[in-house]
Amino acid sequence: MKRHNYSAGPCILPQEVFQEASQAILDFNNSGLSILEISHRSKDFVDVMEEARSLALELLGLEGKGYKALFLQGGASLQFLMTPYNLLQNKAAYLNTGTWSTKAIKEAKYFGEVTEVASSADKDFRYIPKGFFIPSDVDYFHCTSNNTIYGTQIKEFPNTPKPVVCDMSSDIFSRQLDFSKFDLIYAGAQKNMGPAGTTLVVIKEEILGKVNRPIPSMMDYRVHLNKASMFNTPAVYAVYVSMLTLRWLKKNGGISAIEEQNEKKANLLYSEIDINPLFEGYAAKEDRSNMNATFNLVNDDLKETFDTMWKEAGVNGLNGHRSVGGYRASMYNALSLESVQVLVDVMSELERKA
Repeated sequence: MKRHNYSAGPCILPQEVFQEASQAILDFNNSGLSILEISHRSKDFVDVMEEARSLALELLGLEGKGYKALFLQGGASLQFLMTPYNLLQNKAAYLNTGTWSTKAIKEAKYFGEVTEVASSADKDFRYIPKGFFIPSDVDYFHCTSNNTIYGTQIKEFPNTPKPVVCDMSSDIFSRQLDFSKFDLIYAGAQKNMGPAGTTLVVIKEEILGKVNRPIPSMMDYRVHLNKASMFNTPAVYAVYVSMLTLRWLKKNGGISAIEEQNEKKANLLYSEIDINPLFEGYAAKEDRSNMNATFNLVNDDLKETFDTMWKEAGVNGLNGHRSVGGYRASMYNALSLESVQVLVDVMSELERKA
């Protein structure tokens, strides 16, 4: 039976990426060695790292604009710490839209004053705050573009002369944006780009070197930039699979083409949620995420029946985050429209049976 993977992360990846990556475990580049055992200093892997970094900038439209790409370890959670370590001298502005931005705020407070410019905690993070003010005396503004747990997504980013930092872990490469509006972007690979173990960081170099604190080498973006992501042993396999995924994205038309498919998938599922009286969406309609659709049953007495039906249809990973409950359908780039149709058909069938 075909499986339809709605897992929020680690996420679904293209089948051709799995095939090429699995072959590389047995024999990488006809070297007679596995990708798992080659030296990270070998030319074969240095070429992988350079291609991955180059593809990231190319797909984001940031080539030749003063940006560099890094593949680091520690997940987006380490970036909650590295960002203020490198950028926060006195004060930073944070938009609080959920669990991950809350954690980012906690880490930033170790380095300076944090101004929470707005929060949607008052309604359990069901919406994205709008019309907030970013103070002129902050070192940077930080936001989270897509909130995996709650199913919300920023549709319009604020204009500010201050450096803008964005956690794009769960919607990186999924939609067209003017990425030059951001000075630092970070994203854990496992939500839309590759396997767990590496994190993409894209930095405009001119924002660095402006804090007066000493920064430990492993925490210093400049050290990693100077060493081209090779300051310490990188996550070789995770970077390789991320490179394959970026190749796949480029071959299939890049971000503009994948955004069109992501819109179709999201519209199909949200239409069913809205017309089917057995379901209700969790997030405010104007702030719904195209990556993570969160919804609930109106009548929990139907939960056992619905759960049995979607599992029998080959659907996987549909349960909502433990802090929210209900259901969460994560529709990352590699998920097909066919898989979304399978879920929609199950939801429609439940209505007919109820």
